[in-house]
Amino acid sequence: MRDTLRKLLSEQDAAFDPGALALYTTDASNYRHAPLGVVLPRTADDVVAAVAACRAAGAPVIARGGGTSIAGNACGPGLVLDLSRYFAGVRELDVEARTARVAPGTVLDDLQAVAAPHGLRFGPDPSTHSRCTIGGMIGNNACGSHSVAWGRTADNVESLEVLLYDGTRMTVGPTSRQEVDRRAALPGTEGRVYRELRDLVDGNLALLRKELSAWGRRVSGYGLEHLLPENGFNVARALVGSEGTCVTVLDATLRLVELPKHKALAVFGFASDIDAADAVPAILEREPLTVEGLDVELVKLTSSGGDDLPDGRAWLMVELTGDTLDEARQRAAELARDLGRPHVVHTDPAAQRRLWRIREEGAGLATRMADGSEAWPGWEDAAVPPERLGSYLREFKQLLARHGRKTVVYGHYGEGCLHMRIDFDLLSGPGKANFRSFLEDAADLIAAHGGSLSGEHGDGQARSELLPRMYSPEMMALFERFKGIFDPDDRMNPGILVRPRAVDADLRVRAGFTAARSGSIRGGGRATGGPVVLGYPHDHGSFAEAMRRCVGVGKCRNTSGGGVMCPSYRATREEKHSTRGRAHLLAEMINGELITDGWRSEEVRDALDLCLSCKGCLSDCPVDVDMATYKAEFQHQHYKGRLRPLSHYSMGWLPLWLRFSALAPRLLNALLRRPRIAALVKRLGGLAPERDLPEFAAKPFTRTHKRKPGGGRRVVLWPDSFNNYLTPDVLHAASEVLEAAGFAVVVPKQNVCCGLTWVSTGQLGMAKRVLRRTLAVLKPYLDAGYEVVGLEPSCTALFRGDLGHLLPGDETAALLASRTRTFAELLADADLPLRELDLDAITQVHCHQHAELGFTADERLMARAGIRNSTLDSGCCGLAGNFGFERGHYDVSVAVAEDRMLPAIRAASEDTVVVSDGFSCRTQIAQQSGRRAVHLAQLIRNALR
Repeated sequence: MRDTLRKLLSEQDAAFDPGALALYTTDASNYRHAPLGVVLPRTADDVVAAVAACRAAGAPVIARGGGTSIAGNACGPGLVLDLSRYFAGVRELDVEARTARVAPGTVLDDLQAVAAPHGLRFGPDPSTHSRCTIGGMIGNNACGSHSVAWGRTADNVESLEVLLYDGTRMTVGPTSRQEVDRRAALPGTEGRVYRELRDLVDGNLALLRKELSAWGRRVSGYGLEHLLPENGFNVARALVGSEGTCVTVLDATLRLVELPKHKALAVFGFASDIDAADAVPAILEREPLTVEGLDVELVKLTSSGGDDLPDGRAWLMVELTGDTLDEARQRAAELARDLGRPHVVHTDPAAQRRLWRIREEGAGLATRMADGSEAWPGWEDAAVPPERLGSYLREFKQLLARHGRKTVVYGHYGEGCLHMRIDFDLLSGPGKANFRSFLEDAADLIAAHGGSLSGEHGDGQARSELLPRMYSPEMMALFERFKGIFDPDDRMNPGILVRPRAVDADLRVRAGFTAARSGSIRGGGRATGGPVVLGYPHDHGSFAEAMRRCVGVGKCRNTSGGGVMCPSYRATREEKHSTRGRAHLLAEMINGELITDGWRSEEVRDALDLCLSCKGCLSDCPVDVDMATYKAEFQHQHYKGRLRPLSHYSMGWLPLWLRFSALAPRLLNALLRRPRIAALVKRLGGLAPERDLPEFAAKPFTRTHKRKPGGGRRVVLWPDSFNNYLTPDVLHAASEVLEAAGFAVVVPKQNVCCGLTWVSTGQLGMAKRVLRRTLAVLKPYLDAGYEVVGLEPSCTALFRGDLGHLLPGDETAALLASRTRTFAELLADADLPLRELDLDAITQVHCHQHAELGFTADERLMARAGIRNSTLDSGCCGLAGNFGFERGHYDVSVAVAEDRMLPAIRAASEDTVVVSDGFSCRTQIAQQSGRRAVHLAQLIRNALR
């Protein structure tokens, strides 16, 4: 099949190489299937051609949107159509009719951005709204937090243009009986489809009305109730939720709703999640916009720890609307009086967003329990009528206890739909047996409460096998008949909904994988190399366990919101250059089936090449994937005993070359100003020819600094290589400020280095040697109680973060990590004589500071100095240490900067000071915008009295 597809799709944007296949083996579910190939259609004609090729080859079709499905319905052993890359866009917006016509690959947030200026929005809003596609929402019948008011995707679809496996294109929607009869009389496939649908409905009216209730969250199975006469024989809505098993969507016309004029978010605290569930029916009487819930176990996983929440161990977030803000606030106050629970009411949009972030990131956060143990989807979105929610949850907790399992609980309480991540053991035979047994018991429990196995994510492989526990044999036969009408050859996403694959088959986490605590990795029956070098202290020393952090929720594919993650994806829009894509490739490397050469894999190397090592994923990914660390490990293993790229010798050993430059900096600067010599140096060093080389300082800080006599709180000023040899004024400024604040500043007498450049180029053996030598120099200071203050965020972040990976268990390393402070943190409680500067500033925060250190102390220090600062939410600068200087990276480096940072700087007035502590950031700003950015220490020095 693959050979036939490759031949037929030679003119398409199609891929069949192991690296491309590895990217699409899974979605956000527990399941894994190696696809036959991957196509990225640009137009409807491309989709038609791809399906025609599948028909000629007899290959299955697997339609895929953002790949965020938790049920396992966006991966399969067929040709994957990734509709998200190109086949997207809002084609028409009819404000009067309140409809929008969109391509299936359109990201939900992109549709909302087009509709919002007209006071409109699409009602359903899954937590993955920043990257999920409309086509995927149609496939799963997605709902989201506001379905209490605005319904499911099925309730908001007007019509669809669809493609059948046999090549027939149809436009479907609500159909009168006369129109049904007219279409049934047509020749060909369309006539047959309407005749057989008409016969299915006419012969089974009683059964359809009895088993397919109108309750909103019955998502499991096919939506045949939409074909009933009282529902307008709506074929489009019947196909919503069919999970790609019947048709491929080419175009969708959607119904839009009015944006609320004003909203108040009331958050109520409860003693338990069961207590919260019992309160839902009374809340629904108030006609809220949404009723969302979360429990204490989920809140424990957040960075804030629930600081904004009222007292309790479970919480309900209730959104109420009003024509005025006072009316919305009054409705919240009335509900609070009725409930008599601890509560807070937020009307400030920023405060509301902080709380919604906790709820929206649940699917990622809950991948790990608070104790660090792993948790999995599997019983992810079952739902019961809201009035049964409390009793269902009580019995479900008893079921968990019988099976020895624990879970995090959150979700759409207002519609009885709960999300859970359960600590299943998917690595052992007995664990897998317990997994199946638990799902069967849970399915019986849901059926007993009149609920649905799926409340919004679809059935997929996770639940299709369990459908006979919810539906009668007669209804299951109708489901199979419905699919057969559209797909008689069973080539559309086979194994889903009817004739299902087993719930415990094809698990992506396989019992045969081993990852010893020493770090040795095996997969596919062969070793992928010796022990790993880094410690992975949060993953029990296991590289494989670290790879399991990524479950595929895809926040790294966000291209419209804030944060840092993932700059290379934002610049390229390619899956392999997302954090998720890289994580999937590394997991497939461990698997050994598609990527068979382990650490020597060129596919993994190429995907990691555009990783900027910015660590944005460490802070922005809900489950703390740390791709910079994984890249360092891979590069170490990949190049072990081999020649490396030239830039690893030039940029990786930069601290050594900078030390040599101090012998004759003026001569070197003069030589490097000559174009031919500079070009030769760049070529020999593997550097981007487009880059300007920085100038060396006349004298490094360490040669000119003189310690002031006197006492005071003792601190080591860390002389990082960048500032010491290139911008020593930053260190001088910091020294002056710290001394003015009463600190006794010392600088190590011997050469020291944090080893950052060796880490970022994967030369971990050298990095460890450098760090051990540095620790030996610093140990007397640390033993004497000194703190260490860093000015270069990447060096400071390494001490606070990666040091634990590099030297796990080293007491001096742990002491250094605990004593390291940023410049602003050290001055937080210092008596510093400052005058009001009375100026405006914008700050580009270094990515490593964003990930590891935080910026709150810096903002407070600037406020003390009378600086009106605006901290840019501008992502990575794009230079990212060695990345932007390396040959082949320049275009991506600039594209990353142009995404948000450079436009924000250009928009600032000339009088506005640009602040950035990172040498890389300041360099990129200077080279790409012509503006000179200053370090915070230099700015604060100007404020000294």
